[in-house]
Amino acid sequence: MGANRPRVVIVGAGFGGLTAALALRAAPVEVVLVDRTNHHLFQPLLYQVATASLEPADIASAVRGIIRRSPNTSFRSEEVTGVDWASRRLHTADGADIPYDQLVIAGGADTATYGIPGVAEHAFGLKTLEDAVHLRTHLLRQFEAADRRPDLLEVGAASVVVVGGGATGVEMAGALVELFHGVLAKDFPALEVARARVVLVEAGEALLPPFHRELGDHARRLLADRGVEVLLGRAVAEVTAERVQLDDGRTIPTRTVLWAAGVRAAGLADVLGLEQAGGGRLVVRDDLTVPGRPDVWAIGDIAAATDAQGRPYPQVAPVAMQAARHLAEQIQRRLGGETTAPFRYLDKGMMATIGRRAAVTQLPFPFPTRAPRPGRRTLRFRGTLAWIMWLFLHLVTLIGFRNRLSVLLNWAWNYVTSDRAARLILSTPTAVAARPPPRS
Repeated sequence: MGANRPRVVIVGAGFGGLTAALALRAAPVEVVLVDRTNHHLFQPLLYQVATASLEPADIASAVRGIIRRSPNTSFRSEEVTGVDWASRRLHTADGADIPYDQLVIAGGADTATYGIPGVAEHAFGLKTLEDAVHLRTHLLRQFEAADRRPDLLEVGAASVVVVGGGATGVEMAGALVELFHGVLAKDFPALEVARARVVLVEAGEALLPPFHRELGDHARRLLADRGVEVLLGRAVAEVTAERVQLDDGRTIPTRTVLWAAGVRAAGLADVLGLEQAGGGRLVVRDDLTVPGRPDVWAIGDIAAATDAQGRPYPQVAPVAMQAARHLAEQIQRRLGGETTAPFRYLDKGMMATIGRRAAVTQLPFPFPTRAPRPGRRTLRFRGTLAWIMWLFLHLVTLIGFRNRLSVLLNWAWNYVTSDRAARLILSTPTAVAARPPPRS
C-alpha cells in the first residue's frame, strides 16, 4: 500500500461494506475494512441454519480470505465505540484508534423490539450465526425434553411463535413446520409431534407487505395448508418465558418466540452523534454522504437513503450492494476533484420461499426499474418456478465456490431424503435450556 494514498475506512463487513471494499480494490486508495466479527455472513439463509438445513460455515466466509486478492485492502477485527471528528479518528473497544480520510459507515441493523415487554429478555432474534445456532440448539432441546416428559407439550415446549409476517417470518414458519413434521416426527416416534404448533403472528392484514397482495394471500393459504397457524391483524402485547400475550387477550403457550417483526439501525449509529431518522437510521444526502461531513458516507441498513420522491429505500441486501458500488465511484470522483452524483436504486424485484417447491417472486415491469412505486405493474411467479428462481439467486449470490457447492449439496440431500443433516445440539453459553413447568 502506498504511504501517500488516501485511507478509506469501512465499518461493517456485511453486504454493503464488503461490496464497497471489493469495488475499491483497483482504486488509488488504501482500504481498511473494520468489523467486530471476522466473517461475512449471508443473512438471508440464517433461518436455514436455525432449522438444521445448513451448517454455519455454509453461509459465512472469513473476511481475510475474501479480500486476499485485494492488495490495497486490510482488515481489522475491532468494535468501533466512537469517533473524533476533528482529528478523523475512530475509537475502538481495545483503545486503538483508526485514522481515516474517507469514512464509510455500513454497520447494518439490529432487531427492533418496539419496547414490547419481555421481547428483549425472552424472544430470539436472527441476525448473527450465534443467534441461529442458539435457536437451533434451543429447539432441539425442547423436543428432547418433551420426549422425556410428554406433558411438556401441553405448555407449548415444542411449539414456536414467529412474530412478523415479512419474508423472514414467512420463510422461518415454512421451514419450521417442515422440520417438525418431516424430520423430527421421525426422530421422535414416541412423541406426538403433530401437537407441536407453529404460529405466525402479523400485526398487518396481509403477509409479505412489500409484495403484491395476491402473493401475500398465496403465502398465507400455503402456510395454512402445511400446518402453520397464521394470525393476521394481531399484535404482541407481552412475551414471557412461557407464553405470548396478544393484544386481543389471547395467550399462546410457548417456550420459543422468534422475533422477526422489524429492524432498527445497528447500535453503531447511536455512538456516532450523527443525525438520525426513523428506526435510528443515519440521515444522508442523495449522494450518500452525511450532511455537513463530505468525507463521511453511510450505506445499507444503517442509512436512511431515499428515492427521488423522498421514500426510504428498504433495508435489504440489494439496496446495500448497489449503494456500495455507487459509493465507490463517488469516492473516486471526489478524490479526483469531480462532483458527486445522487444514488438511485435499480429495483430488480423481491423473492421469498415458503418451503419445499413453494416460493413467491415479484419482478417490476418493465424490468428493471429505477422508480418502484405502489400500483406499478409487476410480473408475479409462485410455486415451483418461483422456488427454482429463489434457489438460483441465492446460490449465485453466496460468496465463494466452497460455500455454493456445500449449500447446493445440502439442499439436494434435504430434497431427496426429506432429512436435515445439521440437527446437532451444541453446548453454547447463552442457549436457552428447556424449562419444565413447576410441579404442583
